[in-house]
Amino acid sequence: MSDAAVPAPIHPTLEAEITAALGPRSIVLVGMMGAGKSTIGRRMAARLKLPFTDADTEIETAADMTIPEIFEAHGEPYFRDGEARVIARILDNGPVVLATGGGAFMREETRKRISDKAISIWLKADSDIIMRRVRRRADRPLLQTADPEATVNRLLSEREPVYQNADLTIASRDVPHDRIVDECLEALHAHLCGVRPAGEPPPDGLNATP
Repeated sequence: MSDAAVPAPIHPTLEAEITAALGPRSIVLVGMMGAGKSTIGRRMAARLKLPFTDADTEIETAADMTIPEIFEAHGEPYFRDGEARVIARILDNGPVVLATGGGAFMREETRKRISDKAISIWLKADSDIIMRRVRRRADRPLLQTADPEATVNRLLSEREPVYQNADLTIASRDVPHDRIVDECLEALHAHLCGVRPAGEPPPDGLNATP
């Protein structure tokens, strides 16, 4: 018998287990402008070895116009119709990590499509975080108002009850991006593979003494 060492069994990584459990489904990030969906999404996609897609970029490419130009020329309803079509096309060609615009999840048909074809993560950001991140940007048509902060608070009050329908919620805050990515991946792993994130107590009853 050979004395050669038997190689240790290879354990799949957390990322590999997530992608295996996902199958053909995508991961969709939802939430307000400035919540970090594109930044976090790119890093998640790299970790999971999946393509990353930004719905707003795809809309601009399809229309050959910037989003502010679409809003100005055609109005928000026209933009939302195009947004729904683009997201449907992307999800039909998954799996990908997809960052959506802040209003995309508000449309019922889009929520249903996301539910059918993806796992959704709400990156939940407070208004002060959002304002700090977007106040100097001119590419946010919905914030071209006399009082952008009041607009953000109004949008939050309208949208948060709908964002709560996402499969998972992760707090977006001023910590290193990779920490948010780690939290997203741990939550995905728990959701898809039935493994609790580190430090989370077991469900009631499992730690009871007989």
